[in-house]
Amino acid sequence: MNSPLQLSLVTYKKNAYIIVEGKANADYFYIIREGKVRVSKEVQVVEEEGGNVLNPGDFFGVVATMSSHSHIETAQALTDVVLIAVHRDQYGLLIERNAPVAMKIIMQFSRKMRYLDEALTKITLKSIAVANYEHLFNVAEYYARQSKYNLAYYAYHQYITCCPGGINVPMAKERMGKIRPYANAVYLNPKNDEFTRKYPKDTMVFSESQPGKELYIIQKGSIKISKIVNQNEVLLAVLKSGDIFGEMSLLENQPRSASAIANEDSVLMAINLDNFQRMVSSQPQMIVRLTQLLSERIWTLYKQLANTQLSDPLGRLYDALSIQLEKLRVPINSQPYVFDFGPVDLLNMVGMPKDEGALIIRKFFTNPKLKIINNRIHLTDKEEVDKQAKYFRKMEKIEQARKAGSMKNM
Repeated sequence: MNSPLQLSLVTYKKNAYIIVEGKANADYFYIIREGKVRVSKEVQVVEEEGGNVLNPGDFFGVVATMSSHSHIETAQALTDVVLIAVHRDQYGLLIERNAPVAMKIIMQFSRKMRYLDEALTKITLKSIAVANYEHLFNVAEYYARQSKYNLAYYAYHQYITCCPGGINVPMAKERMGKIRPYANAVYLNPKNDEFTRKYPKDTMVFSESQPGKELYIIQKGSIKISKIVNQNEVLLAVLKSGDIFGEMSLLENQPRSASAIANEDSVLMAINLDNFQRMVSSQPQMIVRLTQLLSERIWTLYKQLANTQLSDPLGRLYDALSIQLEKLRVPINSQPYVFDFGPVDLLNMVGMPKDEGALIIRKFFTNPKLKIINNRIHLTDKEEVDKQAKYFRKMEKIEQARKAGSMKNM
């Protein structure tokens, strides 16, 4: 069996570039053994949590390496540095031999995801994430108005459980009584040893603002992740078999930041904190998969945050589609492609309200290579989106450089 001593040590002189943003084929990430490293991004939308200067014991390059995407940051040696280089394929071995390192990476990723998610919510949805139990009542009321009684009943129940003395408890109980004959809410009070669970379509796994005690692995089916913002349901993701979700609340003991709803009949494996900590060393492949998923989500969040900096709304729509193609690893060629979402979902992705975005959407679809069929966006040529996204990003750089030059001359 390999040993951790086979992880290679690499050295870089002061001011040397170690990784460069945008470069593909990120096969290694690095743990700092000696020296200091500065990480930076071409589009610094939000300040890096914990600062941009890394010290011994810190790591960088994990997001790109474990997600198999291009680098989202540039790392430069501030001093002479000695680094431990970890190849993607060695990560499972690293977990087996040094579980605390894996836990440090996962915990930091979990915090980073919440930090970035809150920043994106604030920028694109013009809202601050609500993380209190009273919000459960608002979630229930929204779904009740939409006649989604499975979801409403579940959220009412969680509100009463979390806020037994809440001002809206009598109303919640009254509402539950009325919709109970029409509601199929499952696992309202799951048992700790009830690991495998079946969720019929349109039932809730958990509600945003609910306490989180478990993460989930999808064994069959698909799960929709969404949140209620400004009296609208915003779709964040649709997760499929093999995906893991709910880890942030489990690891940080924080309320759920979004709701998870069965998009079709689904089977999930529920894992509590005790089981998770045992799995870190006993089932490294599960931890590898979790790190890959967290890396994928963080990569996507950074791309979405960079999207917010494009001043041309049309450019933001092309860039959003380009991000989706790269996220799904769809080859860029002249072949057609069908996205599994429509124009309203695209507007939600870039935080553009439907009324404000109506004109932009009409202009967007004047491009003959874009069509709407059965509320799905169809491309007749994937290269068109890539070409347009690159054009708008280039124009933004030119404009920013022009503004920077004007400021210097003042």
